[in-house]
Amino acid sequence: MSNLQGKVVVVTGAGSGIGKSAAIMFAQRGARVVLVGRRPMPLEEVASTIKEQGGQAWAYTAHIERKQEVVALVGWVREQLGPVDILVNNAGSASKTLNARWIEEAEWEQVQDVNLKAVFLLSQAVLPDMLARRDGTIITVSSLAALRPNLLGGAAYGAAKAGVRNFMAYLHNTFRNEGLRATTILPGEVNTPIMDNRANPPAEAVREQMVQPEDVAEAILLCASLPARTVVEELRIAPTTLRDISGDLEAGRWKNAPPECLAERDSLLK
Repeated sequence: MSNLQGKVVVVTGAGSGIGKSAAIMFAQRGARVVLVGRRPMPLEEVASTIKEQGGQAWAYTAHIERKQEVVALVGWVREQLGPVDILVNNAGSASKTLNARWIEEAEWEQVQDVNLKAVFLLSQAVLPDMLARRDGTIITVSSLAALRPNLLGGAAYGAAKAGVRNFMAYLHNTFRNEGLRATTILPGEVNTPIMDNRANPPAEAVREQMVQPEDVAEAILLCASLPARTVVEELRIAPTTLRDISGDLEAGRWKNAPPECLAERDSLLK
């Protein structure tokens, strides 16, 4: 993976989970990594870890669903480090209300903004430099919820992840002959902090059997480090062991349901 040496890499959602693991691994392989997220403290902690290991990292706080902030981010990277070589769209957000019957419009839009709109804005912002150099890689972490939507991730999350998968395929089909590599990674359940927001948060023993953040990070590094002549269009990653999620689905069905609708649930349980 020596071809990552000196590359300018932007990783979103880099303060925890998959983004944190990927950022550290990129830096260990000689890349110059820009850590992007909304909370400065976790970013600074990851940046410190990387620097202590002898790597290069910069923390940059931004709301990536806002075009003005995305343009400022990409401009700052260009001025400080040079054009972005590799963009890792990893930041994600799931709704607290999982059932399409109950979710409010504002919550739906928030999930679309972080998981789909932000990927569009960031990709659009880095495209001119990548196409001008005929060299660039965009890797987006989608989800198996894009293929198998259910009440684990919820209606909004599954729709956004399906949309981003479609958009990455569009980038691949449109710009592959201009030097752009576009990759979609679709993990199954990953033991990240997002699990804490589940309707039925999994026990620690269950989480240990899930895909771990570093597993997905290794896949990201693989896709990024292949020779420019080769692209991984799509990669699916799932836990080896299939667990019983029936209780989780039922909990998700009724989470944040209006009080007047809970009588319906109680009648079904009789």
